[in-house]
Amino acid sequence: MKLIFATHNQGKLKEMRALLAGLPYEVLSAQQAGVADEVEEDGQTLEQNALKKAHSVAKQTGQWAVADDTGLFIEALNGRPGVRSARWAGESRDEQTMIDFTLRQLIGIPAKQRGAFFESVIALVSPAGKELILRGKVTGKILETPRGTIRPHLPYDCLFLPLGSELTFAEMSDEKKNSMSHRGNAFRQLKEYLNTHELESA
Repeated sequence: MKLIFATHNQGKLKEMRALLAGLPYEVLSAQQAGVADEVEEDGQTLEQNALKKAHSVAKQTGQWAVADDTGLFIEALNGRPGVRSARWAGESRDEQTMIDFTLRQLIGIPAKQRGAFFESVIALVSPAGKELILRGKVTGKILETPRGTIRPHLPYDCLFLPLGSELTFAEMSDEKKNSMSHRGNAFRQLKEYLNTHELESA
């Protein structure tokens, strides 16, 4: 059975396939399923964006669809970039541009005031419109200097130091990151759901 991940982000697709390994589903990206256009993420919350993307892909493909939206919430910036994390630096999606822009917003902010958290919201939607919402969250802080290898489409990984960790997400292996990340948490909940619930055939 096919499960369509409503993303064109290859980094996210790789993570999802790893996290759902072992389940009897063929995980395809939206593009692989024939969905060329990306849905505009204009919701006011992560949940609204995830649901909008999942409903769009489920309707277009006639298959169960999964979508996520993730935000980085920085306490010293009143929760920004939040739901606008992907568009934080304007139209540019270049990782280095987004990293530099974020660090500029935090100039003069001491380490003790750089608390932040990542949150991921996952929506699972059937072709008939049934919905399931799952959430994952991890707390930490924003460093003054990037550390680790910049991953495609995941600019904040080199700035975020999870609570209790000596490594940023960008310094971790994929397996290590998935074991503790916000998205990993949410997708483990999804895997548990899929292990215990049989999805209706499309």
